Amino acid sequence: MKTHHYYDVLIIGSGAAGLTVALNLTKHCKVAILSKGPIDEGSTKYAQGGIAAVIANTDSIESHIEDTLRTGDGLCDPDIVKFVVTNAKDSISWLVNQGVNFSTEDGKNFHLTREGGHSHRRVLHSTDATGAAIENSLVTMVKKEPVDIFTEYTAINLIKQNERCSGAYALNNLKNTVETFQAKFIVLATGGASKVYLYTTNPDCSSGDGIAMAERVGCKIANMEFNQFHPTCLYHPHAKSFLISEAVRGEGGILLLPNGERFMPKFDALAELAPRDIVARAIDFEMKRLGIDCVYLDISHKSAKFITKHFPNIYKRCLELGIDITKHQIPVVPAAHYTCGGVVVDKHGRTSLSGLYALGETSCTGLHGANRIASNSLLECIVYGKSASEDIKQQLNQTELPPPCAPWNEEQVTDSDEAVVVTHNWGEIRRLMWDYVGIVRTNKRLERAHRRIELLKSEVQEYYSKFKISKNLIELRNLVVVADLIINAATRRKSSCGLHYNLDYKPQPKAQQLKK
Repeated sequence: MKTHHYYDVLIIGSGAAGLTVALNLTKHCKVAILSKGPIDEGSTKYAQGGIAAVIANTDSIESHIEDTLRTGDGLCDPDIVKFVVTNAKDSISWLVNQGVNFSTEDGKNFHLTREGGHSHRRVLHSTDATGAAIENSLVTMVKKEPVDIFTEYTAINLIKQNERCSGAYALNNLKNTVETFQAKFIVLATGGASKVYLYTTNPDCSSGDGIAMAERVGCKIANMEFNQFHPTCLYHPHAKSFLISEAVRGEGGILLLPNGERFMPKFDALAELAPRDIVARAIDFEMKRLGIDCVYLDISHKSAKFITKHFPNIYKRCLELGIDITKHQIPVVPAAHYTCGGVVVDKHGRTSLSGLYALGETSCTGLHGANRIASNSLLECIVYGKSASEDIKQQLNQTELPPPCAPWNEEQVTDSDEAVVVTHNWGEIRRLMWDYVGIVRTNKRLERAHRRIELLKSEVQEYYSKFKISKNLIELRNLVVVADLIINAATRRKSSCGLHYNLDYKPQPKAQQLKK
């Protein structure tokens, strides 16, 4: 069996960002994709809401920019915001050409919805399963191309030679063997790190792998204190963190306490359409104030025809659990949803390490700032996927394949006889992050989190150095790095800003809207 592979471009991750790069490069060079699970498994697949772009004549690029900057609480990069927003329409056209069917009003004009933070209807969607529509279309297209796809491979470490990233070691999950992949260019598109929290809307693969691997080779990481909690995750013992799209609120859904009282207007003038950080904190506040397990989202005042047309998947899943959303309120709670920080990159997705790119939720582009506005994330994947691929294309002929690196060495390790260490530490990390570094923080909670994470880091490293690698151990090792990055970033920020809300610091006045 071949265990050392060479390519022009190695893409780690198979979501919207990684597949966009592959589809733009496959006719120009030899490309490989590593996917930790099936090719279509990842956060893109589960994105319900949509993708933001200025389409309507009543909307404007300037308005989309202003909304993004305002939601980012002054920490967005205005140049990057302008770059992404102005490329949105072209990205939509590209997706349509890849076979994505967005919902329409009359078979011709896109149906646009409105989500939190947006001042206009500008969110294109495919009913309530936009991410799945995009992922399925891109997977279908990439399977038609001469791209080598390696499913069930978990990246372990990046390879660094002569101050350049030249590949990665990856575990074959099915054979439990480690293989070496080397390439001229490496693209990290592994998604976010919300699995570091006890409750998350993300699939199991969101363990911060790309961020942790980049940190270990010295890349710059930023804004890790800004983890977005989606306000409305279905509260049900068998739901497994099923997301209730923000579009439900965009189409008139209201949040209620158990007694039927609407509460969002007292927290923000935009009420249910306030940015996600405000809505999540409001729900968290009311739950703690009243000692309740959840709040309720009600869209039943809309017609059953409207609800089943716009939210068929949410309707179906809730009905399976005994909740008819055309008649009943939906029990919801906040859950970790999106990592706004990550590996620092430039406009082309280039990291601080030569040869290494980072895209999508793995990266920190400057688009999201302290808080991501709804439906800008899928847009960022497409815009940066195209930008990175164009940058790589220009360098292909001037870049040589790297020299062979040392093979993976397991001579000093043995099979583990105490796997309980992995499962216990895994649970402990996620619990301490939820309790101490969650939606609302304090200096004391952060100090406790820091002390415990230091012990966990040493325990995990000792275990890693002694025993053979496994998928669970790889993810645990990455989660402890990500948790440490989040705790340290949150400790350093001596203010409340965007998604980082510390009770020991009064929130700063909202940043004035930045000019484009």
